[in-house]
Amino acid sequence: MRKPEGRKADSRQRIVDAAGSLFRQYGIDGVGVDAIMHAAGLTHGGFYGHFPSKEALVAEVCSGALARSAARWERISHDREPAEALRQIVGPYLDPAHATAVESGCVLPTLGPEVARRSEARAGMAGSVRAMLAALERCMPEAPQDEVKAALSAMVGAVVLARVTDDRALADGFLDAAKHAVLRGEAGRTRSAGTGRA
Repeated sequence: MRKPEGRKADSRQRIVDAAGSLFRQYGIDGVGVDAIMHAAGLTHGGFYGHFPSKEALVAEVCSGALARSAARWERISHDREPAEALRQIVGPYLDPAHATAVESGCVLPTLGPEVARRSEARAGMAGSVRAMLAALERCMPEAPQDEVKAALSAMVGAVVLARVTDDRALADGFLDAAKHAVLRGEAGRTRSAGTGRA
């Protein structure tokens, strides 16, 4: 028999998982506590035993999801040589399958604009954004910091643009353009460094 603490932790995780899926699918403001608890298989009244407010849940969902993405990027950036690590991060992120996976994809392009208006959730995401930049810096050792920031901006922006168009060719074009810009730029720097040219 599970201890009460274990059951409570399980219930909390069910709420977080249900909210994460619903927020991505319908937007944060498009989902109420009732719908989240129903999707989690729990009663509405139990919500406040886990979270003081919906905003606290939003903060946990968004910061937790982004932290997992950042940790994955960090592992890749440490486990592979820079060029391969960059391909392993950029390729899947800018894959059409990721762009269409709204319910499970990165929270930055999915919920970023909504989180930007929520100070509690925004505060919990800044550290993960910095960790993602640090991972990219390890993958792009010759790049100035501005170019690393531009690479992350291009990646997130390309997914946003791919999602807002109903033209598949245009959507794929945004993703391909961003992928080539990030990978080609780093490949060019690597070649120049190898030949001793500035």
